[in-house]
Amino acid sequence: MSATEREFDIVLYGATGFVGKLTAEYLARTASGARIALAGRSHDKLVAVRDSLGDKAGSWPLITADASQPSTLNEMAARTRVVVTTVGPYARYGLPLVAACAAAGTDYADLTGEPLFMRESIDRYHEQAAANDARIVHTCGFDCIPSDLTVFALYRRAQQDGAGELTDTNLVVRAIKMGVSGGTAASMVEVVREASSNEESRRLMNDPYTLSQDRAAEPELGGQPDLRWRRGGEIAPELQGYWVGPFVMAAVNTRIVRRSNALLDYAYGRRLEYGEQMSMGKSVAAPVTSALAAAGNAATMALGTRFFHRVPTKVVERVLPKPGTGPSEQVRENGFYDIETYATTTTGARYRAVMSQKGDPGYKATSVLLGESALALALDRDKLSDLRGVLTPAAAMGDALLDRLPSAEGVTLETERLTG
Repeated sequence: MSATEREFDIVLYGATGFVGKLTAEYLARTASGARIALAGRSHDKLVAVRDSLGDKAGSWPLITADASQPSTLNEMAARTRVVVTTVGPYARYGLPLVAACAAAGTDYADLTGEPLFMRESIDRYHEQAAANDARIVHTCGFDCIPSDLTVFALYRRAQQDGAGELTDTNLVVRAIKMGVSGGTAASMVEVVREASSNEESRRLMNDPYTLSQDRAAEPELGGQPDLRWRRGGEIAPELQGYWVGPFVMAAVNTRIVRRSNALLDYAYGRRLEYGEQMSMGKSVAAPVTSALAAAGNAATMALGTRFFHRVPTKVVERVLPKPGTGPSEQVRENGFYDIETYATTTTGARYRAVMSQKGDPGYKATSVLLGESALALALDRDKLSDLRGVLTPAAAMGDALLDRLPSAEGVTLETERLTG
């Protein structure tokens, strides 16, 4: 059965989890005309979720599927155009579903922030997915659509202006209010534990091109460190007086942006240097805070990626929030993020992309971004790229998301030319 003849447009797998339910709620509010089904391990829990979504979702079918039973994933993937999954940690549960979608020619979107899982997904399933006309799209939440899409938006704007290719490009988190997602914490633990017990995994984590399709084809631009602290004015005159330190998700997001560039045949430019920082403000204490953040992150990564496997799992589980749990509605509603991405082109023109969103980044904001990604893959197929295989959000659906996201709940996304 071809993708156009499938029973469903979207199957949301993991709909009974915390972010899964938020995504189901978003789709119930916004996805008019889409054929949607909910999937998970427990039929009774799926019924409860569907009953909580209101009349629009009352007729949504329910599918029982379990990562420990690959046949159920194969059957699910064969019935739909797109599978959207919130079931993590993905290194533990994700590959059987990637395999099912790659084999069935079904598009796939997830929320992973796990580079080693993505690396294995690329190595094992990119060629098969491409041959079967499937798009396997990782990182479709706060990690890392704001990063990936603002750089794509700057590329499109510079292209439109005939201003050349992107060179020095930096994302700066200007303000953020968020909690720690149980799923995100579990994913980070999986990554650090694997890196600490495997020398090759540790080497991959330190490579700026961890996710490269062809490592030998990548430009050699130095280490491109993820844990820098510096004056904001070194990034852009508009940040004069500010100090910036490392952004905790830079080690993931930068690899995604570089993979997007490579998948798009280096459309951004062969001299693209991309980094991510977080504003520490303009106070007298800001340089100290920036330096301490950089040092603390560096020490954590250096020690964690070597010794974390020695820490008993039960000790870690006791400290971290559990997957599938999350904050109250009030906390989710009060969260937000504001980011700015600055780029200079080969002609000397400077640009800025601004993206902001209401709602806790790891929960409400992510559910909106994942929901819009699902709808783009299912309904905006004429706006998707011609690429197939294991992709990134920008490489798979950059233009579709540029059209969709400015109209999505709580999202703003704009670009402007600053000079040149």
